[in-house]
Amino acid sequence: MYALLNTIASPADLRLLAREQLPQLATELREFLVESVSKTGGHLSSNLGTVELTIALHYIYDTPEDRLVWDVGHQTYVHKILTGRRAAMSTLRMAGGIAGFPKREESPYDTFGTGHSSTSISAALGMAVTAQLSGSERRAVAIIGDGAMTGGMAFEALNNAGAMDANMLVILNDNDMSISKPVGALNNYLAKLMSGRFYSAFRSTGEKALRGIPTVHEFAKRAEEHVKGMVTPGTLFEEFGFNYIGPIDGHDINVLLDTLSNIRQLKGPQFLHIVTQKGKGYDKAEADCLLYHGVSKFDRTNGIVAKPSSNPTYTQVFGQWLCDMAEQDVRVVGITPAMCEGSGMQAFAAKFESRYFDVGIAEQHALTFAAGMACDGSKPVVAIYSTFLQRAYDQLIHDIAIQNLPVLLAIDRGGLVGADGATHAGSFDLSFLRCVPNMTVMTPADENECRQMLYTAIQMESPTAVRYPRGSGPGVATKQEMVALTVGKAELRRSGKRVAILAFGSMLAPSLQAGETLDATVVNMRFVKPLDVDMVAQVARNHELLVCVEENVVQGGAGSAVAECLNTLGLHTLLLQLGLPDHFIEQGDPVQMLADCGLDARGIAAAIKSKLVE
Repeated sequence: MYALLNTIASPADLRLLAREQLPQLATELREFLVESVSKTGGHLSSNLGTVELTIALHYIYDTPEDRLVWDVGHQTYVHKILTGRRAAMSTLRMAGGIAGFPKREESPYDTFGTGHSSTSISAALGMAVTAQLSGSERRAVAIIGDGAMTGGMAFEALNNAGAMDANMLVILNDNDMSISKPVGALNNYLAKLMSGRFYSAFRSTGEKALRGIPTVHEFAKRAEEHVKGMVTPGTLFEEFGFNYIGPIDGHDINVLLDTLSNIRQLKGPQFLHIVTQKGKGYDKAEADCLLYHGVSKFDRTNGIVAKPSSNPTYTQVFGQWLCDMAEQDVRVVGITPAMCEGSGMQAFAAKFESRYFDVGIAEQHALTFAAGMACDGSKPVVAIYSTFLQRAYDQLIHDIAIQNLPVLLAIDRGGLVGADGATHAGSFDLSFLRCVPNMTVMTPADENECRQMLYTAIQMESPTAVRYPRGSGPGVATKQEMVALTVGKAELRRSGKRVAILAFGSMLAPSLQAGETLDATVVNMRFVKPLDVDMVAQVARNHELLVCVEENVVQGGAGSAVAECLNTLGLHTLLLQLGLPDHFIEQGDPVQMLADCGLDARGIAAAIKSKLVE
């Protein structure tokens, strides 16, 4: 079934194949990808689209000596398979298994760890400059998807790289036809011509000869750009200082091989534009590449079969609230940095098209854009993953908080996220949000509380954040009526003795279970900032031990806020802070991950018993 694929344990084996065997290898790789991902889940469409490109890169470049830097990492499964990890694909995104993204500790072929987008060009440039400084002929290649090209960091890197003379190649994998229409034989021919040594030498010699005649040189340069601009969209990249080549068919292995072989001989910054199809080779993914972008396990014959709905996810609760709120208030606008589906905004985007703004993978711009809208009377709601909010911290402080603007951050994926691992975990937001003046930070414990907190936030005239976890809550039905909560007011959920558990957000459910076991008082704190100082003082005076529980790192988190409060009040009640440990937590099953961190009911109770014994 996998006659060629079974012979490949490394790129060195790949290079032993004849060129005419490579199309068959591509077919086998696609078959293996669908079979493997259907059993483990993962990113499918994007990987099916980069099969020929990955083969060609490892065939032409001397990896791992030559550096391949993949952007985001959603398109690296074939890379993993060809670099000795085919058998390990059965453990993809599982505890103890291989990561869903490139990871330096995993393989020398993974030259740069990724997870967030738009980083590849910067990293590859750093590697290219280091090679230049050491006198090495090593090449560096950045492979970036067109979605990642919407990130400002990519253009910052292009601007810097074009001004240098480092030997690097940027490959734009245009898989949504967002830059150019489908390409054919003429463009493939022109790309091979423009990447060839004759064209390069002619261009270089012509520039030198005409440089002494400024008027003619400028005319010739503009004429070349004009002619290339008629058949390619490359003028922009030429202006950055790159030699633009393409667009070419990213599924034509022979064109890829010829073009990459030519480019590898060229000096200086090169830019290759290829066009690929997401989901290529699997009819169901070709028909709906978005559905098959990130998948759970599925039946490869029947495809993804919708499962009966269970409890709504927090993401769905947010999406419904946003639609309901927009019906009530025409000033409400929704903003997302390219995460419409992930953040639950599809219905809002369809129903309120003129008030929906997808700004691309540009988190910094998203927040400052929201700040500008807030200045002139809009009520912006920015739907953003916790891990991606990290990228816009300066804008949060400088553009929103200092000006005390009413921007609502709906922060999804707070806490651990399971299979996506450390790069996507929202482990730090409570720590970095609560130290910012003017911020109000809320952590809902269930679905209805999430809806009410969002409503509370939209009523406020200052920056707010509602931070909720991935997946479903405990199953509390949401009420259509929206009621604003009293800001900074906690809720006593259980009265007990000796121990008071102060639970934040998702940790209320396991804390209540632990409270039943220990006959402890349990408080749903609701607000990380402002903290309910009166409640903290009350339980501190009436209990031997206070226990703070949060799905956030302990350092600087909600528990630290309680410690600071006790110090201010001059109270010396024993305090136990439970949260995520001081190290990055790898991928795995979310329930087991929390248990491993001691944040399930059993772990919370055990930690409390241990402290009471002391």
